[in-house]
Parts: sequence; structure tokens; C-alpha cells
Amino acid sequence: MSTELDLQIACEFDNLPSEEQFALWADKALSKFRDESELSIVISDEAQSQQLNNDYRGKNKPTNVLSFEFEAPPGIDLPLVGDLIICPAIVLAEAIEQEKSFHDHFAHMVIHGCLHLLGFDHIKSEDAFEMESIEKQLLAELNIADPYRDEI
Repeated sequence: MSTELDLQIACEFDNLPSEEQFALWADKALSKFRDESELSIVISDEAQSQQLNNDYRGKNKPTNVLSFEFEAPPGIDLPLVGDLIICPAIVLAEAIEQEKSFHDHFAHMVIHGCLHLLGFDHIKSEDAFEMESIEKQLLAELNIADPYRDEI
């Protein structure tokens, strides 16, 4: 694997994916675009997710994944791409609502967040189409169904 992962479990939650699964999912997304990457994934509770989402995005509610891209100072070349903050309570609620496996939805959140760390976005429809296409391809390579299957 060309991705170095620092996994931090900052809350108690049942049935979390293993560190190996997180590393596999992150590497699947990042190694497609970079020879070497480092990132941190923090598993947070709803209160921390809500606070960060409010502080950085102006949305006062917990969310599934937040991406904080690392920007190196000029002249410094590091493989660090940034941090993902993932709230398993939200991921589980969405998985149940969308009738998806908890771990499959977690894989999607890791890949989605990693793509954000690489500069992908989904604000404009053409950017969303590109990002979602990459997500679908990477998830399919992991034998995970199209996460957007119910959307037209």
C-alpha cells in the first residue's frame, strides 16, 4: 500500500470497520492519483461532528464525513493529504435509511472524503458527475454496489 493511515477512534461505537479496512479504502482512492499519501481518519461522536461542521461549514448539525485538506507551505513537499472526520452514528443512520450495509457505506464515506482531500467537489453538476463516477468505479473494484443507485 502506498497510503499511510493514522486512525484515531475518538468515540465508542459497535461494529466499526477494522484499521485494515480503513487503510484499504483510503488507499483505493488515494493511490489512483498519488504515488504516496498520508492521512488521518478520526472516528468522532455526533457532538464533535456537529461542532466541526458548524465551525467550518456553518451547518449546525452532525454530518457523515468532513474533509480537511492539508496545504503545505511553499517549498515543502509532503505526502500528507489531510484529515477525515467520520461520524459512525450518522453513517449507520444513513446506511439503514438507504438500505445499505454499514461497512459498505463507511467505505463510500472514506473514498468520498479522500476524493475531497484530492480537490474533487460536487457543488456543480459536472463536478458531481465526475466525482460520483470515480466513486462508483472504485467501489465496484471493492465489490460494493453503486451508492447512487436510487438517484436519477
